[in-house]
Amino acid sequence: MTQLFLPLCVACLALVFTSAAPPPPAQTEEVAMPDRCDGIEFDAITPDEQGKQLFFKDGFLWKGFRGPAQRVAESFSDVGRVDAAFRMHRDGSIEDHDHVYLFQDEMVFRYFHQTLQEGFPKKVQQEFPGVPSNLDAAMECPEGECSADSVLFFKGSEVYHYDVATRTVKKKAWPEVPPCTSALRWMEHYYCFQGHNFTRFHPVTGVVVGSYPKDARQYFMICPDFGHHGGEHRLPLCSEVKLDAITSDDAGKTYFFTGSHYMRLDTSRDGMHAFPVTRMWTEVAGGVDAVFSYQDKMYFIKGDQVFIYRSGAHYSLIEGYPKTLQEELGVQGTVDAAFACPGDHTAHIIQGDQMKDVDLSATPRTVTKVTTLRQDKVDSALCGPDGLKLFVGHTYYKFNATSHLGEDQFWTRPYHITPSMMACRM
Repeated sequence: MTQLFLPLCVACLALVFTSAAPPPPAQTEEVAMPDRCDGIEFDAITPDEQGKQLFFKDGFLWKGFRGPAQRVAESFSDVGRVDAAFRMHRDGSIEDHDHVYLFQDEMVFRYFHQTLQEGFPKKVQQEFPGVPSNLDAAMECPEGECSADSVLFFKGSEVYHYDVATRTVKKKAWPEVPPCTSALRWMEHYYCFQGHNFTRFHPVTGVVVGSYPKDARQYFMICPDFGHHGGEHRLPLCSEVKLDAITSDDAGKTYFFTGSHYMRLDTSRDGMHAFPVTRMWTEVAGGVDAVFSYQDKMYFIKGDQVFIYRSGAHYSLIEGYPKTLQEELGVQGTVDAAFACPGDHTAHIIQGDQMKDVDLSATPRTVTKVTTLRQDKVDSALCGPDGLKLFVGHTYYKFNATSHLGEDQFWTRPYHITPSMMACRM
């Protein structure tokens, strides 16, 4: 990896043999801390066990997207310069899950809460058979995004796909992905860094979608004169939040949609960030009216059309869709919100102050019940293990059962959206 900053610490001792004065004290040359906003090339990037992103360069370390550098040794003993790094994702193994691996030349160091684990460092091949030494980059790829819990190792133009359970390696060549000097998995997205630029790619195929490379200072750190707000990324006020749609899939992933963007709400550990809806659901452009999940599928309602996607790390539009709202759900008109409760076969479609129940197990699907709501404009709705929420502007109503929506006594005062719920500030 190219080294743009080489920390020097030179101790100069001069002995002066004179009876007139004692020897002068030792002089230490001050080491300049690197500034990542200068456009440096990172040696490694990884989240730690708490999800904070760690950026490594020449024995220095940045924690998170803002703040000054510190020495790596202050957080990770026994290692200075880092060639590659990743956080292990393996929910079924307490021994492996959420451990941070740092690579230096032929050795690998494993840490848990910044404590070096017994038996480390080891030779890379002892811990990861078939993986070469002197790596350029590494990143986790959990099951669902890859076919099994895996690690992607990068060296030159080659990618080594390591299956954690079987300890087997497949070597791949991805011509669209440039040689990585560091790599990062963040928010189910995979990034290869080259210098201060990055390229996003698919972790299974290596396909690059979109216009790349892009400057990391626009996205992964807070730098003056970079980013949408001159380097000062400001979250919206919670009182300004308005959700167009919100849903949770069967895997427990919760998404909310506003305008042409979406955000994951169950990733607060790794940070919450908005992405274009078309990045995950390619065919849905320009925002949505309502979204609900049912039996490993996600239903998008946009105008008079319904798009149905198979759920998963990479959503796929079911063949034959979109279909009309009338054809798919037996409903006509504009939809304000929709939801389906876990384990239930009913889709609840809200239009103005009317909630229409549709039996999703029936063919054809038709409205089986209509309930009049006290609220005449609902923006979005979410039903889950903790009950039902109807969102109206920056507030929401809570209910223990859908049957309560037709009874005025259950419409208590609304609650306010808070920073603990989604990315906003008071």
